[in-house]
Amino acid sequence: MAALSQLVLVTAFLAAALLPLGMAATTYPIGSFCSESGMNYGDLNSSEAVVRRRSVNFVVSDLVAKARTGGGFATSRAGRGYDAFYGLAQCRGDVSGADCDACLAQAAKQIVSNCNYTSDSRIWYEYCFMRYYNYDFIGEVDTREDASVTMINWQNMDNPKAFQKAAGKAMGKATAQAVAVGRSGLGRAKEQYTPFVSVYALAQCTRDLAPPACARCLSEIVSKFDKTCNNAQGCQIDYSSCWARYEIYPFYFPLEAGSRATIDMSKYTKVTMH
Repeated sequence: MAALSQLVLVTAFLAAALLPLGMAATTYPIGSFCSESGMNYGDLNSSEAVVRRRSVNFVVSDLVAKARTGGGFATSRAGRGYDAFYGLAQCRGDVSGADCDACLAQAAKQIVSNCNYTSDSRIWYEYCFMRYYNYDFIGEVDTREDASVTMINWQNMDNPKAFQKAAGKAMGKATAQAVAVGRSGLGRAKEQYTPFVSVYALAQCTRDLAPPACARCLSEIVSKFDKTCNNAQGCQIDYSSCWARYEIYPFYFPLEAGSRATIDMSKYTKVTMH
């Protein structure tokens, strides 16, 4: 299953590089995780498997519907006791409602198709994240590295120390915004690197986390940026409870005057793949 997921995602990256940003960001996942432990309910015909598939199908469709009226965030539950499934969906807080809806609709299809009803399934896109689990994870911080996505732009900056300092300042500002009360877990910031180059940073937590939990999650990511990303022009680390990204071009909304959000996935190396 892992090898197949890698092949599908690599193919998706190549295709995404040829599409406009909005279409690529809502159509092609940047990563997925399908638990290898527990039962795979997609290939069983027992009454238990049928009940659990029904619960999963309800959860993912319910997440899409609720997020549409919930500002791009939703949680859901279906089933009882041992057969209960819990779900969470969230869009990047800066994207439009239309892009959010499109992304989550695609996520609901792909998470079932990719993982075939495994008990813990997760999928990441540039614009959204979706997860369901046979366990009540809502409100818990999840920074599992084996269930995360790290993407690095293989192009490096010429002055590593100066660039890391600028990127660190931008990310510090973004995370400070994200953990502030009333910010819904979203932070965006810009820092000057040279007179002609700026670093743009975005940090976000899922909205089920309280600010202290959000801060704990993002601190895990920030602590890994220097070693993992080094002086890469762009880098992002996505956990299930929070994610952070920086680039040397505008990528979050609203865009600066005269700017156009772009992404060329052919310049990125996927470090963690499931």
